[in-house]
Amino acid sequence: MTGRRRPTPSRPSRSAALALAAAVCTSLTAGCGVIPGTADSGKDDPITVMTWAPEKTKATNKPGVPAMAQAYARWVNAHGGIDGRKLKVLTCNDHNDSAGAADCARKAVDQDVAAVVGAYSQHGRSFLGPLEVAGIPYIGGYGVTDDEFSSPLSYPVNGGEPALLAGNGRQLAARCDRVSLVRPDTLAGDELPKLLNSGLRDGHHKPVADIRAPEDGTDLTPQAEQALKHAGAKDGCVTAALGARTDTFYDSFRRTRADYPPVRISSVLGSVDQSLVDRTGGASGPYEGAYVTGWYPASGDPRWSQMREVIREQAFGDNRVDPADAGVQTTWIAYTVLKRAVESLNGGKVTAHALRRALDGGLRVGTGGLTPPLSWRFEDLIAASEYPRLINSGVTFQVVRDGRLVPARKGFVDVEATLESA
Repeated sequence: MTGRRRPTPSRPSRSAALALAAAVCTSLTAGCGVIPGTADSGKDDPITVMTWAPEKTKATNKPGVPAMAQAYARWVNAHGGIDGRKLKVLTCNDHNDSAGAADCARKAVDQDVAAVVGAYSQHGRSFLGPLEVAGIPYIGGYGVTDDEFSSPLSYPVNGGEPALLAGNGRQLAARCDRVSLVRPDTLAGDELPKLLNSGLRDGHHKPVADIRAPEDGTDLTPQAEQALKHAGAKDGCVTAALGARTDTFYDSFRRTRADYPPVRISSVLGSVDQSLVDRTGGASGPYEGAYVTGWYPASGDPRWSQMREVIREQAFGDNRVDPADAGVQTTWIAYTVLKRAVESLNGGKVTAHALRRALDGGLRVGTGGLTPPLSWRFEDLIAASEYPRLINSGVTFQVVRDGRLVPARKGFVDVEATLESA
């Protein structure tokens, strides 16, 4: 592959179908129902969107995602709304299962929301189908499933798990001789080894040892032993991408590693963040010296100052909203995109169709340096056939030094070519 941008394959026009349906309705004497994604009775109506995430489950939980969305709505409404209109955020718990994700999508359709914004779910196939039928855009999802990078109604703001794992391979390629990957035993987890390997190939590495771990495991000693056996040599590395269970793994790893040669440890944003480093001992904890690949600048970077101000103003005392959490950060960026898209309508009706038209029409969104400028034109999509909606292939290399996540390399590292080769 050459790394060039190229258009995605053509797709059926949803707007044409809606226009035909509207024409049929107006031609009949009997009344018709509201066409999904077009309801908007006036300038004074609020802009209604939805954000969902799993909460109170035995595995992955992201309560900060809907909490950040609600804090954003309180903040923007306290300052005049978006383009003079109030923002109404509906939330939903997808319970970390496919039925729950589909149920949240149906609720979004029933409420005729203008968009689903900044959400988290591991069940893309379950929620994207109902949204596509209703023409509702999915703006700034967390990026944990490949489906978010193939649906024509998805507008991602980061490179998701694909960019993180490809980037982690790039980060480790120059530092590690042998690498063990510990990842969830899930459908989403099945994609991770090939992505990490694509990055490691830049350093002419052998394939990683692929070690599966139960998503709700409480003792991962067997996986720690497997990882250490493979990587336990000069310049060996162990990387874990287990989300909330990453700390469980490294706790088992810490108790096991004394019986094996020293190795370096690594992870990705969303599995390790500054809050985890802090609560496990900081500079004296197990993550000191760990390599971490992220989508965004480190959480202490000044570019996060406005988000932190909003959290202080609107979510003070709400311990769900952690400014170092990747889900909270992604939700902030997703709502930044929504705000810019609404403003680009210049007072026009805010509907699902109008937002899609703005986003598809070349809208360019700056995020204050938290990401490269975002745009979803066909020519902005990367030339990776498995991820035809991926526009932002930038990652950041970080390291835990003196108990703080700090840049290991300045700026963003573009892994577009690495993703194409995967």
